[in-house]
Amino acid sequence: MGTAKNTTAILQKLRSIMQTKSNHLAEAIQAYIVTSTDAHTSEYLAEADKRRAFVSGFTGSAGTAVVTLDKALLWTDGRYYLQASQELDSNWTLMKSGLPTTLTEKEWLAKNLPSGSRVGVDPNLITLQEYKAYETEFEHANLTIVPIKTNLVDLVWDNKPSCPNAAITPLGLKYSGKTIEKKVEEVRQKMKEKNAVILVLTALDEIAYLLNLRGSDIEFNPVFFSYVIVTDSSIQLFIEESRVSDSIRNHFNQENCPITIQSYDNVHSFLTELVANLKPGKKAWISEYSNYALASVIPRKHLVSDITPVNVMKAVKNPVEIQGMVNSHIRDAAALITYLAWLEKEILSGHHVTEISGATKLEEFRSQQEDFVGLSFDTISSAGSNGAIIHYKPQPETDRPITAQEMYLVDSGGQYKDGTTDVTRTVHFGTPSEFEKECFTRVFKGCAALAMTVFPEKLKGHAIDAIARHTLWSVGLDYAHGTGHGIGSYLNVHEGPMSISFNPRPADPGLLSGMFLSDEPGYYEDGKFGVRIENIVQVIPVETKYSRKNKPFLGFKTITLVPIQTSLLNISLLSCEEIKFLNDFHQECRDVVGPVLKQKGQNEAFEWLVKQTEPIHD
Repeated sequence: MGTAKNTTAILQKLRSIMQTKSNHLAEAIQAYIVTSTDAHTSEYLAEADKRRAFVSGFTGSAGTAVVTLDKALLWTDGRYYLQASQELDSNWTLMKSGLPTTLTEKEWLAKNLPSGSRVGVDPNLITLQEYKAYETEFEHANLTIVPIKTNLVDLVWDNKPSCPNAAITPLGLKYSGKTIEKKVEEVRQKMKEKNAVILVLTALDEIAYLLNLRGSDIEFNPVFFSYVIVTDSSIQLFIEESRVSDSIRNHFNQENCPITIQSYDNVHSFLTELVANLKPGKKAWISEYSNYALASVIPRKHLVSDITPVNVMKAVKNPVEIQGMVNSHIRDAAALITYLAWLEKEILSGHHVTEISGATKLEEFRSQQEDFVGLSFDTISSAGSNGAIIHYKPQPETDRPITAQEMYLVDSGGQYKDGTTDVTRTVHFGTPSEFEKECFTRVFKGCAALAMTVFPEKLKGHAIDAIARHTLWSVGLDYAHGTGHGIGSYLNVHEGPMSISFNPRPADPGLLSGMFLSDEPGYYEDGKFGVRIENIVQVIPVETKYSRKNKPFLGFKTITLVPIQTSLLNISLLSCEEIKFLNDFHQECRDVVGPVLKQKGQNEAFEWLVKQTEPIHD
């Protein structure tokens, strides 16, 4: 991060392939789209799938590259504007997605390519929904989108990493709370409601959830490369057979669920055959967010393209998963409190701690917790101006000392067998400026306002996003990322289908009791500092004074129990309600995490916790 990669030779080779007829290309193309996903629409990628990063040099998790015969453009959202501007070399133009003046990839291509141009894309790396959107946009401009089975970036990628092949392990009922048999029963019931006799699962977290298995094919994400097809009478798992150990086969037997194992590469031919034998009126269900190559096998008359039933089942945690999420967050809080107590002592003692050494120490404290498996994402350990890079990852060339003279933002999380965590705290070990204090206070006010919100069941998260932004908006400030994402139970740290964001999600089923999301407003002053406070909240039923038509109402319970630094707050900006919220929250941090620290003999961390949770008064 921060150093641009020279992409001249890569672009020359790619453009040469684009203009040459070959076994891979029946006819020349005038543009090539490089997405930042894999065949399973994963957000985080295995090294072998980081094609957009390879071709452009931009390493953020979101973005699309478009290469024409004389231009190279990179679209990314507000989280990554600053990072992309540092990582792209002079061959590339940064297109800031989300700004009113920025054309989308489709609009830019339609406006800038000559009529009759052909635009290539790997059909395994674009969703059905996106592919259709390109077709619609291109129709008016007389452009053609061309699916090219061989990925052209792979042809210019020397020493490309190999595909992962890590061990896969069963997740027992102690952690999953529900057998495969029971989950499949529920899935088939939902299929009946859609008249579907085939369900195709392509999202790796959905497959891991359904089969109560976990892997490590993608760093930080306990998933494994596979597909699943559920019919009304069978379950097919498409995976390299050598990876299915005896313990996995025993696991399937114990959970009373016969599963047929097929080769990973067989999924297209098997689905084609199944669909060919569909009776009139019967449906095959595959999410429109699945890859086009697989989804296009199903004729429109047989297609159900809604989000899968597994997606929503996974998001609504069962009682065992809920307890696991709560428990893992308590242990995780103990680790982060121990780190912050250690860090403050080190800094104030004049010892040298950097972003990288700090992150390493935090991982050490996490690794000492029960059921710890690994981190849930790269720790964002960012001091001073680096905190303004929303998804900053410290590198040796950018590693900055953590000092008492500037803000320090740490966004981190862990994977535990009973849950996944994600938490951000911003601290200052010296004397913050009044502007820094105001920004921090307004971010806290937004976080608290959202946490205290009561709303009707099934309300889409888009409708409450502004609650967290209001206090920033009132003084002309904002942040360029969503306010909340779903989170898995020992699964992906970012989980759908729900979110709390200024961008509405068409597939959002609305908020339901048992879901877990982040509550993470922020503010970022480029070149100076960043502020973010992030808690995980559980969606819970609430009693309201009135009940009209028996409509259920919901609220949030904060399960991240790490103190907020009160010395960074401008108390005069807080309402009595906000002060009570913070004092109650801090009392819970002390009551719940305090005994855990004492039991582990972490006396200095306990004393730090007590000090940080002293009540504040107006």
